[in-house]
Amino acid sequence: MFANQKTILISGGSRGLGAAMVADSLEHGHRVITFSRRASDDLKRLGDAFGERLVWEALDATDTDAVTHFVKRMIADHGRIDALVNNAAVSLEQLFPLTSPEAVERTLTINLTACMVLTQLVSRNMLAHSAGNIINIGSILGSRGYKGTAVYSATKAALEGFTRSLARELGSRGIRVNCIAPGFIETDMTEGLDPKQRRQIERRTPLGRLGRVEDVLGLLRFLLSEDAAFMTGQVLVVDGGLTC
Repeated sequence: MFANQKTILISGGSRGLGAAMVADSLEHGHRVITFSRRASDDLKRLGDAFGERLVWEALDATDTDAVTHFVKRMIADHGRIDALVNNAAVSLEQLFPLTSPEAVERTLTINLTACMVLTQLVSRNMLAHSAGNIINIGSILGSRGYKGTAVYSATKAALEGFTRSLARELGSRGIRVNCIAPGFIETDMTEGLDPKQRRQIERRTPLGRLGRVEDVLGLLRFLLSEDAAFMTGQVLVVDGGLTC
């Protein structure tokens, strides 16, 4: 048992940044609960390495009843959830006039509604303990518009407003709420960039490169730690200066 072990719930932990956050939290001694629609090689490897400190279930984030039962079981099994990382999201890159209503609804439901439902469920447990830490994973697209990302950008902008308002609601009860807004990070979500797009981003970024997963993980560790005990309601950008 680690002296400062926390129980951390990370949504969408099967791949990319989510899997990296799960791995990093496990490596730093925490118990991690995560869910995704399906398992992955990363999760299988982490399960073999960390055993019972990793709890994973197949779960559709948009199934409110299933998510509700899942959270209740996790609280019953582990007593409390110390931190929530809202990471589950889907990207949507398409010119808005050509985007179907179904695609709009799906993106809003996964990126925003499901996040709010999960936060509501977990925050009730945090309120019972007068302590908690909620970290939303946003994007620089929430504050800067890019062609073809209107719907995705809208969900991330809403997440920033949600962060600030919730921080005011929950702060007096010892619960902190912050948001990490990454720029273009080397994950599966940027694999689709063609060489020309990549060079354009690198030229516009003062630090001259795309971000690495490790650039985000350091900020996550900080927000999870007591070093950030007096921080709430903040949107912390990690983008190499792209939006400065």
